[in-house]
Amino acid sequence: MTKKIILDCDPGHDDAIALLLAYGNPEIDLLAVTTVAGNQTLEKVTYNALAIAEMAKIRNIPFAAGSARPLVRDIEVAPDIHGESGLDGPELPKPTLALDKRHAVSLIIDTIMSHPPKTITLVPTGALTNIALAARLEPRIVERVKEVVLMGGGYHVGNWSPVAEFNIKIDPEAAHIVFNEKWPLTMVGLDLTHQALATPEVVAKIADIGTQCSQFVVELLDFFGKMYKQAQGFDSPPVHDPCAVAYVIDSSVMTTQKVPVDIELSGALTLGMTVADFRHPAPEDCHTQVAMKLDHDKFWLLVINALKNIG
Repeated sequence: MTKKIILDCDPGHDDAIALLLAYGNPEIDLLAVTTVAGNQTLEKVTYNALAIAEMAKIRNIPFAAGSARPLVRDIEVAPDIHGESGLDGPELPKPTLALDKRHAVSLIIDTIMSHPPKTITLVPTGALTNIALAARLEPRIVERVKEVVLMGGGYHVGNWSPVAEFNIKIDPEAAHIVFNEKWPLTMVGLDLTHQALATPEVVAKIADIGTQCSQFVVELLDFFGKMYKQAQGFDSPPVHDPCAVAYVIDSSVMTTQKVPVDIELSGALTLGMTVADFRHPAPEDCHTQVAMKLDHDKFWLLVINALKNIG
């Protein structure tokens, strides 16, 4: 049986690869794609999502724009990593796919409520604004969702501050809502995604596929890698967001540990920190777990095979 997901994203170079992985893997039934302000403004990331759909010839999947700002705070974007467009580097095709007329939050709710319980996994790879709003607008989705597998946070590592990761830090109130709902939640954070390096060997394998889509990814990674080297000193860029999709496809691609996780909302130095409590064995009712160790080869094989399938 295929695994039904809704991908909530803010493309973004690594979001683009996450979308291609979800679309190109036969194990995934991509029900909807929703966008949220994060790596760039909502207008830009939504355009990027539609451009990726155009490039990969994605059809018959609804795309909807969502929240243009965090719940409480001013918007923050990441041009130092993703450029002014949010997807600098490759030339983007002009989108022809029309947006769904619904707000992303409505599309998320409608999709979950129209499918049997425990059949849909939410995969947010940006700020958690849309997911938090959906849970508040229609609380019944919490018990109907199979699980939430998100890219964000880090139990020991930060990037937007010494202790906080970008997706969580830019809307910590939304993250607090999502982490404290009682749905099963897997945090695929920086401790894991910093292992998902797009090394020269990986990029060469993607280039060898020889398709328009693979060349697009090579160009993405070239720009992304230069920006990451300049901003954070990585010799090869960590490709965060596809890790969450990969876990849904094959959970053996990484190891996880059940541990309580909560979000810091008031610390002067720790705002947005994902606080994981490793002091004791997790209680039986613990609904959160964190990703710890990645099988690098298995992960990149999933990405490469998806690109081959897209053709």
